[in-house]
Amino acid sequence: MRTKVVVAVSCAALLFYFVLLGRLGVELIGTRNWAGVLLGIAVLVLPLVAAWAVVRELLFGRATERLGRELAERGELPADDLERTATGRVDRAAGQAMFERYRAEVEAAPGDPGAWYRLAIAYDAAGDRRRGRAAARHAVKLRAQRS
Repeated sequence: MRTKVVVAVSCAALLFYFVLLGRLGVELIGTRNWAGVLLGIAVLVLPLVAAWAVVRELLFGRATERLGRELAERGELPADDLERTATGRVDRAAGQAMFERYRAEVEAAPGDPGAWYRLAIAYDAAGDRRRGRAAARHAVKLRAQRS
């Protein structure tokens, strides 16, 4: 719940920022100076690109949350019982062992969205968030293909 509140507040702040940028872009276009017009257009396009990226991430988050909930209801999520350091991070050796287990599961069943979701969790535990997100995106894609 806390994450959703943070996301909502961040989106509201970003929307406010987009409105300010939009106003500035219109003012720059109104200067009728070629440099001002070009800069104004760029300032208007930037919030559109950022809004696309935000919407894409929100949709990814919702789809990932939905898949995680489905797997949890079926008891198919790994237990969060890995050894942790004093700072609360997953112990590297424990994260690596988890990763090896779920990598083998994906190799055995490459079309299983649950296996890819568990691999995403394992990547995160092993400290590789970039690959974890990629695995989660693949899990969501596989789930959508099955629906």
